[in-house]
Amino acid sequence: MSQSPGTNPNPNPSPNLNLKLSPNSDSYYPNLKPPPSLKSKWSPEALSLSDIWFKQQRLKHVIYKMQQHYFNHPLSRTPSASPPSEPDLTPFQSLPLDPIEPDYTSLLSDALLLKILSKLPVSQHVSNSLVCKRWLYLNGRLVQSLKVTDWSFVSSGRIFGRFPNLTDLDLVRASIRVTRNSGILVTRKTMSVHVDTNYTLDGFIGKTAFLPSNEVDQGLTLIAEKYPNLQRLVAAGASEQGLIRIAAECCTLQELELHCCGDLALKGLSGIKNLQVVKLIGFIDGFYNSVISDIGLTLLAQGCKRLVKLELCGCEGSYDGIKAIGQCCQMLEELSFYDHRMDGGWLAGLSFCVNLKTLKLKSCKSIDESPGADEHLGSCSTLEELQLERCQIRDKQSVKALFLVCQNVRAIAFQNCWGLDDDVFSLASICRRVKLVSLEGCSLLTIKGLEWVVLSWKGLQQLRVVSCNNIKDSEITPELATLFSVLKELKWRPDSRSLLSSNLAGTGMGNKGGRFFKRSRD
Repeated sequence: MSQSPGTNPNPNPSPNLNLKLSPNSDSYYPNLKPPPSLKSKWSPEALSLSDIWFKQQRLKHVIYKMQQHYFNHPLSRTPSASPPSEPDLTPFQSLPLDPIEPDYTSLLSDALLLKILSKLPVSQHVSNSLVCKRWLYLNGRLVQSLKVTDWSFVSSGRIFGRFPNLTDLDLVRASIRVTRNSGILVTRKTMSVHVDTNYTLDGFIGKTAFLPSNEVDQGLTLIAEKYPNLQRLVAAGASEQGLIRIAAECCTLQELELHCCGDLALKGLSGIKNLQVVKLIGFIDGFYNSVISDIGLTLLAQGCKRLVKLELCGCEGSYDGIKAIGQCCQMLEELSFYDHRMDGGWLAGLSFCVNLKTLKLKSCKSIDESPGADEHLGSCSTLEELQLERCQIRDKQSVKALFLVCQNVRAIAFQNCWGLDDDVFSLASICRRVKLVSLEGCSLLTIKGLEWVVLSWKGLQQLRVVSCNNIKDSEITPELATLFSVLKELKWRPDSRSLLSSNLAGTGMGNKGGRFFKRSRD
């Protein structure tokens, strides 16, 4: 018997039937598929009516089995209860589809929520950024200092959307292409990188490990455009072009640290008008080798005349470079040398630093190999502090020249310096205005050499002696004890025994015999 097109011959169709919606009718047609010409009109992600029907039948089947199992259970069986013939879907129609608590922070503006998040501790910024995308964006606006480890984060521009308000940016680690799977971390001075076991003549970091200068310059160009309020920048392998862009856009830049840059790259610093702190790392043994000589020091001095603090690490140079810095940088107050490679006679150039207050020498293998005649050295009249740390000071001629240049110093500090014996330390008596002296790790110095020098300083007010094992408490003379009594500050810990005796003074412990453990008669 023929059926009308809108009539379904089977009220309970088999699940194997392939039902599709006709494009020209709202009825169901068994075993009817759309023609090939109409297949492109259907979305591949849309569910067909057969899929919807199968899901409904499966849901009904699961509910029916659960209800039937409940009525057939002995504990739930009652005289009037009988298994249902059809599943009851009424309780499920009132259930909410998506029970989500309302987000009350959405009522707050970004400015107000940002002000609230800024009051929280910095240690909570990472956890707060995981709440939602909005909090992630707002916490990124609170970050001002960042160390980048992947250069693609800069070149792709993701850093600018993630952290739009950076004022302190470190790019050194991202500029070195070394393996990240290595578990060996090597640290040398200011450099810390992961390395493998393939050590070459160029060191742990070969020449090809650094990014090309053009890639670094492109990244610096993007940084200059997006961060005009940048105040501190640490970069490696930059050239003159990249630094020129930084100088043109970042007018508030005050501190700059450059690794592995040549002399000509420093020409790009001439446009940074407010630069006050500069750190140049030219050579680090075992990592990389770049040359910064008198040419670079002269370019730096002529371009950055407002320098207040200058650090030279592994830099070459001579009298001419130090003289140019002293003549051009009239505001320079602190000058530091780390493992310097200066030619002989550079100490005489310090006399041109008319406002220098602090001079630091760290990890220097020598002071000055050929300082020249004493009458040509000059002196720094404004110098207040001289610090020597882990330096070789066995050469008496260079140490004497150093003290002559620093004869007006008020504070002298020696820390773990090799060769500081009584004869070398006696040269410090040239400095007549010393008020503070600090000695740490000077194992060759004795009480005799210390006494002879400190008694010559009539204005001495502070004395610190730490870990000088050759200085004994039993050798203190009455003259030295009298000096100790009038000092404003005395830190006396030459060895562990002296520290122990000072801590136990007045307690009665440490005395021989059984006096301390004597039993009371009461």
